[in-house]
Amino acid sequence: MSERIGCMVAIDGPAGAGKSTVARGVAERAGLTYIDTGAMYRAVAYRALCAGLQVGSDDDAIGALAGELQFEFRYVGGAGHLFVDGEDVEEPIRTPEVGNLSSPVSAIPAVREHLVAAQRCMAQTRPVVMEGRDIGTVVFPNALLKVFLTASARSWPTSARAMSATAHAPSHRCARPRMPWRWTATG
Repeated sequence: MSERIGCMVAIDGPAGAGKSTVARGVAERAGLTYIDTGAMYRAVAYRALCAGLQVGSDDDAIGALAGELQFEFRYVGGAGHLFVDGEDVEEPIRTPEVGNLSSPVSAIPAVREHLVAAQRCMAQTRPVVMEGRDIGTVVFPNALLKVFLTASARSWPTSARAMSATAHAPSHRCARPRMPWRWTATG
């Protein structure tokens, strides 16, 4: 499949590698829209939870729900927020309950199918920096720039502590944890 992409940066890597922090920084510096694909899966989990749907017994309904949702990323007070069907869901999707449900929800094939389609559509309509697992291999194998981040075993505890320290802070959406690397632009 060939995607038509105006400007697409795909940032991939394992959990704890710093994908979100790097993607936010790149988007901010380049003036591009930051797309947090993990937030999209959290939003499906949140809406499934609100509807009383259970992973395992209601997978078809959760998949159908994912196909009905409209996602939009907007900046609110300088921070990126996810809006679903016009509702700012940034705060409720960051709760531990929703976070724990997002991985099982993301394993539902229909959910992945609908969200991958939505992510591809977002990159066709405006220049974006998109981060998440499988972004550079499955979602956008033909991205203009693909980055796969890793964190060494030595640096991972530092980044994990930094993320943990800001994950539940009231202003976590604006927090910039100190990571064991730095983004610098050249040229």
